[in-house]
Amino acid sequence: MGQPLDLLPPEIVGRVAPSPTGAQHLGNARTYLLAWLAARVRRGRIILRIEDLDTPRTKPAATQQAIDDLRWLGLDWDEGPDCGGPNHPYVQSARLSSYEAALRNVIERGLCYPCTCSRSEVAAAASAPHETIEGPRYPGTCAGWRLGDPLPDQDYCWRFRSSDRTLVFEDRIAGRQVCSPAKTLGDWVIARRDGNPSYQLAVVVDDLAMGINQVVRGADLIPSTFRQLDLMSALGTTPAIEYWHPPLVVGSDGRRLAKRHGDTRLANYRAAGCPPQRIVGWAAWTAGLIEDWEDCRPEELLPRFEFARIVRAPTVLLPEHEARFQTP
Repeated sequence: MGQPLDLLPPEIVGRVAPSPTGAQHLGNARTYLLAWLAARVRRGRIILRIEDLDTPRTKPAATQQAIDDLRWLGLDWDEGPDCGGPNHPYVQSARLSSYEAALRNVIERGLCYPCTCSRSEVAAAASAPHETIEGPRYPGTCAGWRLGDPLPDQDYCWRFRSSDRTLVFEDRIAGRQVCSPAKTLGDWVIARRDGNPSYQLAVVVDDLAMGINQVVRGADLIPSTFRQLDLMSALGTTPAIEYWHPPLVVGSDGRRLAKRHGDTRLANYRAAGCPPQRIVGWAAWTAGLIEDWEDCRPEELLPRFEFARIVRAPTVLLPEHEARFQTP
């Protein structure tokens, strides 16, 4: 069930990191609440970071909306784009020089290679046993490139050479996690064809620079944790980070929340007059922190917060939940 809170590392620095690719929804709200509680219950600091590198899908107005949604829920933070702090800037698109330096580091050491394969080519070359929840495992078509070889004369991304070591981490919710990145996940894109860094690279650089030692995010990102641990090791650092991967909120079809499940945006509930305490209470109840769904504020949950109580199975958003959200 994990370690007692009093045995976890001191001086917690957690983060809340929304991506402005769209409005924040119920599933995001629950994860953010758990991240806030996990840090605040031990008097830790929280950094708000905007992860806006998914350029084609990023919506300019979504950054402010995410901040407004978080404030509406009653969550706060110690550093962020709206309040500053020693680790500024807090928007990833303003931190590109740091990612470029890290990318040069791994390129110059032969730890990644240029890849000209398209997504369709990767899918066609990958065999069924190598399929993962994130899509087909890269079959290594371009992996023969070595430092000093000429660069391709067509568009290419950079792929990180995954380690064949067995990596292990103890997740505070999901339990012991074991993976050989090369065998299970394959080599992954560390910089896109347009030169922009991947999510994996940016997160690693930022977490190291900001001293993050507690990461709370959805269980679908467990594979990303192995990639990030692999990259951290390649960059010559192995920080003590505690990971919490709560299960997702899903629709009645068992799939993660999306437009097909209706409008679960926090902005929608705000407009309908739903009290934010109702969203917080629902998140705490479905996470297993309270026995009955009751309206409450985040700070009221601190005396009752025990991570051993967090549910280990996905939560299904039911029509009766929606009906209660729509009742002022």
